[in-house]
Amino acid sequence: MGYELPGWAAEMREIFRSGTTSQFVLFGNVFDLVPADDGKGGRTYLPLRRFLGEVMFARFDVVILFDRGKGLRVRKGGDHFHRFLKTFDTFQGTAWAGLPDVGPDKLETLDLGNLLPRDPKRALELCDRFLRGALARTRQVEGKLVADPLKVAVVIEYAQFVAPQGEPSYIADLSQTLIQLVDWAADPAITGAHVATVLVSENLADLNRVLVENPYSSKIQIPLPAARELREFVADITASVADFDSVSEVARETLADRLVGLSRVNVRNLLQRAISSRQMITGKCLTGLKKEIIEKEAFGRLEFLETDRTLDDVAGHVEAKAWLRQDAVLLRKGRTMAIPMGYLLTGRIGTGKTYLVECLAGEVGIPCVELKNFREKWVGATEGNLEKVFGILRALGQVIVFVDEADQAMGKRGGGDGDSGLSGRIYAMMAKEMSDTRNRGKIIWIFATSRPDLLEVDLKRQGRLDVHIPLFPPGDAEGRRALLAAMARKLKVEIEPEELPELPEGQELGGNEMEGILVRALRLFETQPEDLPKKGFPEVMAEVVADVRPSAHTERLELMDLLAVKECTDSRFLPERFRALPMAEVNRRITELKDAVGE
Repeated sequence: MGYELPGWAAEMREIFRSGTTSQFVLFGNVFDLVPADDGKGGRTYLPLRRFLGEVMFARFDVVILFDRGKGLRVRKGGDHFHRFLKTFDTFQGTAWAGLPDVGPDKLETLDLGNLLPRDPKRALELCDRFLRGALARTRQVEGKLVADPLKVAVVIEYAQFVAPQGEPSYIADLSQTLIQLVDWAADPAITGAHVATVLVSENLADLNRVLVENPYSSKIQIPLPAARELREFVADITASVADFDSVSEVARETLADRLVGLSRVNVRNLLQRAISSRQMITGKCLTGLKKEIIEKEAFGRLEFLETDRTLDDVAGHVEAKAWLRQDAVLLRKGRTMAIPMGYLLTGRIGTGKTYLVECLAGEVGIPCVELKNFREKWVGATEGNLEKVFGILRALGQVIVFVDEADQAMGKRGGGDGDSGLSGRIYAMMAKEMSDTRNRGKIIWIFATSRPDLLEVDLKRQGRLDVHIPLFPPGDAEGRRALLAAMARKLKVEIEPEELPELPEGQELGGNEMEGILVRALRLFETQPEDLPKKGFPEVMAEVVADVRPSAHTERLELMDLLAVKECTDSRFLPERFRALPMAEVNRRITELKDAVGE
């Protein structure tokens, strides 16, 4: 074949040719278009089922498709299968052949979905009978019988509905289905013959674990197209649009780079909609549509963080900002090997962990997404959500992934009580993905939590979350004034920095508390009685500050501060008051505080 197969297809072909494996589990981007040779020196794009039948199994005698919705379809070699059915009917007393007078023109696309059983148990049993007969087929040569087996491929689409996640004892006929599929993978008579079985499922997590963990089958992921592949696709589908510049202000050559993270189907739909409606494709339009499509593809588990702010809008945290700005420089230079795999932001509530990430998103120039709640109550759904998210993140090329309240979102190594091992599986999936060094500089993880002690140690280690940055409330008058001024700008309060009142000494106020003070002052300022002289906002603000009471949770806040000190990986991030504090003293005080708050 002169045409270069996609990477996953080339891997599948080499494995099959080696004779070690004949069953394949294809997962990932299984609903997309696949590039193929059009026979004229160019490319065409086929759905996966057609690609398998017309390209991967082009030299096979019979190609059978099955799913629970459409039943059995024979996409190649219908005459062979029909003869088998007629013989089967003769011996079994069935009437499954159904079409005794079917012509040769109908045989290549024989659709038996309305004639044959659709339940997996009986349909797969019928396929197995055909496979065994095809392998035992003989023909006469000079009066002697010689082996003449058929080359057969069986493709099971939506395999997660044929062999779903769950215990076989609780799902009717699942045991027999699993045994049949595992037998096709393990039987030497099949693996040593020209027979291939393919299970297609979008997520491995949705497929029964017996099949996922079966050592006799190969699991091959079909990834979302890379930038190079999208450039080829965009060039092909817009080749006939002579006046492409009239519908797009983004050049063909760079358009694909703006669409990385989308499937070919989504790219085609986006471009066709713009071309047919003569709607101008702008950079802003592309960004918005890409964001919308990816968030839908991820079922709301990813949310893009878009902001006009930069690290210049962050008050204080000087060393943290300096470090993160170095990352922005390294990313622009392409020096990705000098970038940490991930960050852990720690500190008491209200120190600006989320705000720092939002401002970083506006600084670095690469997409920044927040990983939202991905847990589901259905068996396998949570793992499937994560699998889908990981596929999208890898396709984006470079992305920052923010996980807020990470101690609540991530699982536990040993699993949680009463969750059937879900917590442990989440932990294992996250730990594996975060430590993949091929993602260094491509997927940058940022976890934020005020309780890092509740996060698994293995997730916090070097090689996953390399750099731990603690954030603290400002400890001096200048720092407090700078943060208060930043909060005033955020709320669009019209007040000069020098008009802001001094905040109480001895109270470590975070950004959320300062924002609360400003909101209360605005409330009083806007609701002043009409019959009394109106006070200026600085005067009202001063009155509110005078009434501020210290937090009722000082022990918990101090505990969060000291946990952040303990986790810190570089002393430059620590304020002077913590820098020389011995770790033994930190641990002793943490123990006292946990006792005080009842932990």
